[in-house]
Amino acid sequence: MRARDLHPLCCLPADGGSPPPPLAPPPPSVAGLLYKWTNIGKGWRPRWFAIRGDVLTYSKIPRRSSASAAAATRIIGPAQYGQDRPVGLVHLKISSFRESKSDDRRFYIITPTKTLQLRTDSANERVAWIEALVSARDESSPDGGLLSNQNDASFSTERLRNRMHEEGLGEEIIKDCEEIVHSEFSQYHTQMKQRCEEYVSFISSLPQQLEVLSADDNANMIELHSHLMKPEYSSSVQGKCSESSNTESSDDVGQQELDEILDDDDYHFYDTRQSFSDSAAISCLKMKGSNSGKDTFLYGDKFVKPKAGMGNSECLSPFFKRRTKLPDPVEKEKGVSLWSMIKDNVGRDLTRVCLPVYFNEPLSSLQKCFEDLEYSYLLDRAYECGRKGDSLMRILNVAAFAVSGYASSDGRPCKPFNPLLGETYEADYPENEIRFFSEKVSHHPMVMACHCEGNGWKFWGDSNVKSKFWGQTIQLDPVGVLTLEFDDGETFRWSKVTTTINNLIIGRVYCHHHGTMNISGNRGYSCKLIFKQQSFLERNPRQVQGFVKDVDGSKVATLMGKWDESMYCTISNDAPRVNCSASGQNTDATLLLWEKNEPSTNPTRYNLSSFAITLNELTPELKERLPPTDSRLRPDQRHVENGEYGKANAEKLRLETRQRMSRTMQDSGWKPRWFRRDGSDGTFRYVGGYWEAREQGKWDGCHDIFGEVFDGSRKQQTDHHL
Repeated sequence: MRARDLHPLCCLPADGGSPPPPLAPPPPSVAGLLYKWTNIGKGWRPRWFAIRGDVLTYSKIPRRSSASAAAATRIIGPAQYGQDRPVGLVHLKISSFRESKSDDRRFYIITPTKTLQLRTDSANERVAWIEALVSARDESSPDGGLLSNQNDASFSTERLRNRMHEEGLGEEIIKDCEEIVHSEFSQYHTQMKQRCEEYVSFISSLPQQLEVLSADDNANMIELHSHLMKPEYSSSVQGKCSESSNTESSDDVGQQELDEILDDDDYHFYDTRQSFSDSAAISCLKMKGSNSGKDTFLYGDKFVKPKAGMGNSECLSPFFKRRTKLPDPVEKEKGVSLWSMIKDNVGRDLTRVCLPVYFNEPLSSLQKCFEDLEYSYLLDRAYECGRKGDSLMRILNVAAFAVSGYASSDGRPCKPFNPLLGETYEADYPENEIRFFSEKVSHHPMVMACHCEGNGWKFWGDSNVKSKFWGQTIQLDPVGVLTLEFDDGETFRWSKVTTTINNLIIGRVYCHHHGTMNISGNRGYSCKLIFKQQSFLERNPRQVQGFVKDVDGSKVATLMGKWDESMYCTISNDAPRVNCSASGQNTDATLLLWEKNEPSTNPTRYNLSSFAITLNELTPELKERLPPTDSRLRPDQRHVENGEYGKANAEKLRLETRQRMSRTMQDSGWKPRWFRRDGSDGTFRYVGGYWEAREQGKWDGCHDIFGEVFDGSRKQQTDHHL
């Protein structure tokens, strides 16, 4: 952006390629070195600031000059130093200044469009800078000389008179024309003068307005704080179940804008069906309105309330609010080259490769299993459809649920923690009417089993992922069967599709899912879903297409959509519809089955969804009831969530050293505590007793798998119990 393109009320960076101004800038009255907050990655960076009239400019300091700059005087007269091109400027006439109450070296420059956070080396320097800024703002004329010569405006009509003489016009006509021109110019000059006076008045009042707005913000924060401290908001449950976060006091500016913002292009891809009929649109609205589970119980900024008929939860009050963000990191995370870690493991199973916590997200694979239940309202809807005799809509909702489990994988660059042998995870979500439990039941091969109970249905399965690294990509092939059983006896079974993670070495990491998913039922319908393989030439990626067949093999419905957006279905005219829950709707109408939730309002580099952010939340009351094997108690994972990366790496190394004994334990006859392998199909099934033990607080047979490993006889004794 060229200098002449800058708006007079903006504080924007100046382009290095701007042409030189017609007049040389005045020498700076005050100049010196200040530290400017850039972003959370770069932190405080030295910048050379100079006051020229009523404009404050700042420029970057070359590395060769940093040492000498640090030793230079912080506030000097006309500067012979730091004459590089400015990267930003601030018009002081429309700015206000504010001191930080938590740090006597920091202060803020507040403009209508931006807030600069600056820091000096001492409190005295801060005082000197603020005095210089206030003086420069007050001494400069608000009109910038615009009104100083307002009465000197004049012009000549000599050229007009000569031209009219050449045309042979008489003197009387020439005088009339001159009077008309003078009258028009006088009116125009009066209008411009009024506008200029209004502009100057507005510029002069801006600092006071900024101060008033700042004071109003503080008053609003105080009012909000007092409102939240009322008895109805300060209950003991809220204090115990709310998230603790380390934030700066409200007297400081809460959020600082970044120096450089990189905006990625927002590409939109559309399904093959981009326009629907009027009846189809009405059908979509009706189906969307029936998403009671989704529309009523949202995470993030919404309170969640248990549905009627659910038992009381010890940690979940009727107005409990689950957390909406992760704790602020304690340390600054250091990047690690993935290629340097896995270049010697091409073609091997990456579950055996030890990676630093930089590549992990603060969730375990057991918790990732529960993440597939984010859209459990689809199963509630399927249960209701079947109860009303609409088996076709039941399997369509089951198919949408099978696809929805992949939605949260979009943009997740980090891998979950591999659980330890015997590690467990529970999730009690009465607002969704579900209780979930999972356990790692085998170390090699790594198998995790899960069991979930909902409103009229049960869901269980085991998961074993075989992974291969092929240089730039990782291929994950899931092994295992998922089973869904409704209370009326109808069951559905399916397996997951292949996942490929791309651009591990160069480029932006992304994943895509591809393959065929067959959902088989024990009654009249079956479903086949095809996750389309992604290619470089594909203009509409992440598509899922499928169909439903009846017992005779006839296609009665089709499905289409994207696994990271939504799923739709179309029911054919000859499909049997008995006691259809969507009666009255036209056949061949396109119905919306599922739509992805809105992203979290507090994004992190892990790109967790609002639902995923709640999975590892640990409150004091919940901690008292958890078994010692629960993933929330795993120390390295907890340290990653808190941003304590040094402690996390040390704990992960310790736990992986202990985990190497798991193979010996498993060969010595170790058995999972809560699951047993079903002899008929080989799937691990929940044997029961966990929630009863939780109610009684008796965890017999559940040892502290995250504790220390002892040497000698105590070590062997500990391993024997494990």
